[in-house]
Amino acid sequence: MKVKYAAILILLFLVVTPAEAQCAMCRAVLESEEGQGTAKGVNDGIVYLMMIPYILVGGLGYFIYRMLSKKEKSTK
Repeated sequence: MKVKYAAILILLFLVVTPAEAQCAMCRAVLESEEGQGTAKGVNDGIVYLMMIPYILVGGLGYFIYRMLSKKEKSTK
């Protein structure tokens, strides 16, 4: 059972889809620029900022799970 969950987790980390995270106004302004260097930088920054809350919540959930599992083991 754990192997199945581990395989699914690894598969989710390996499957990556490109994300376009710009709002409509940012896209309209940045698409008019030649070279698209600024647009790519803004998009990368938005995606980076979106990842931080997920990482923090995931880390907090992991530590809570670890605390609860240690508590269960000590009561047995």
